[in-house]
Amino acid sequence: MDDTKKYIFTSERLGFRNWNLTDIDKMHEINSDEKVMEFFPNIPTKEQTTEFIERMKNQFEDKGFCYFAVDKLEDNEFIGFIGLSEQTYKAEFTPCIDIGWRINSNEWNKGFATEGAKICLEYAFNELKLENVYSITPKINTKSEHIMIKIGMKKQYEFEHPLLTNNDRLKTCVLYKIETK
Repeated sequence: MDDTKKYIFTSERLGFRNWNLTDIDKMHEINSDEKVMEFFPNIPTKEQTTEFIERMKNQFEDKGFCYFAVDKLEDNEFIGFIGLSEQTYKAEFTPCIDIGWRINSNEWNKGFATEGAKICLEYAFNELKLENVYSITPKINTKSEHIMIKIGMKKQYEFEHPLLTNNDRLKTCVLYKIETK
């Protein structure tokens, strides 16, 4: 079977697809890595990971996008997610479409997040015809902020994230935005 058919789109090294139930254990393993979850308020349970995957599958079916499951094309190994998701929490800029990523820490510093985010932006603008995409991260997460800059996003401002107000370490976030050219 031609593996490329299972992907919605590909970049040079990555395949982007909708989620399968077989992804739950691997995503839960990534979500359980303290390095990966350093800038999140808690480590999701397996049940929360399963709910996330179901939500992403449904969002893809409804809207044509989600935080896509991502495989390395060279060996079809699942490495996490990169993609787009609707954000509806109460803030000045919501509802909006957010770009985000969460990758197995063994795959860090290989350019996968940047490569994947760039192709997701192409998909957002060329296929979905979105006018703009946002990205949000706690101010202390400079690694994610660096990726936002590398993919051409522009810093808008800092804000107090309404879902993190009880977390002094994470509540101050940065908002980035990119618009169609």
